[in-house]
Amino acid sequence: MKARYKAVIYDCDGVILDSIESNYIFYNRIMSALGRPEIDRLCNESEKVLHTFSYLNVIEHFFGNDPQKEEALNIGKTIRYRELMPYMKREEGLLETLTTLKSRVELAICTNRAASMEMIIDDFGLQGFFSCVMTAAKVKNPKPDPEPLFKVLECLDILPEEALFVGDSEVDYQAATAAGVPFVAYKSQLPALAVLERHQDILPFVLG
Repeated sequence: MKARYKAVIYDCDGVILDSIESNYIFYNRIMSALGRPEIDRLCNESEKVLHTFSYLNVIEHFFGNDPQKEEALNIGKTIRYRELMPYMKREEGLLETLTTLKSRVELAICTNRAASMEMIIDDFGLQGFFSCVMTAAKVKNPKPDPEPLFKVLECLDILPEEALFVGDSEVDYQAATAAGVPFVAYKSQLPALAVLERHQDILPFVLG
């Protein structure tokens, strides 16, 4: 049976990985080095920023025109992502779902992460699944701008309507809408073609 779509594109944080704890640790190390209080874990806005923004945009959010912004950027570059890996975990059902989809459609990643995706793919057993991995380091304008998704579509040589984008945040939804790519929400009640509570739930929408 022919698949309904030619590709499934995944966001990383909150979709492929449960990584919010590692994000708090990363940015709180920057705050600590600058003598600032830790980021408030009860603040929903801060959690959303850590979870969805690119590194440069997170720093911009917390520091703005603060004279310590450049120092914060430099401190962040010294933190080794390898030390944060124990605080991340692969979402349940992901590997089984990718294995089922791999022989039927193209698979890709579109994330606002910049420099750590290769390490994540290796450490979490995701080698060989993704034909295209688009990060914030490869574009001028990260999500919610549609540029990263347009680059994925170009890489795969497909039209927007021939792909699904699986995301969990408003940033993902806005990028998908602007790019004309059908959006699937993962564990989130955003406007979407479908809402997935498990990764396996996407299979009927792709394979029929």
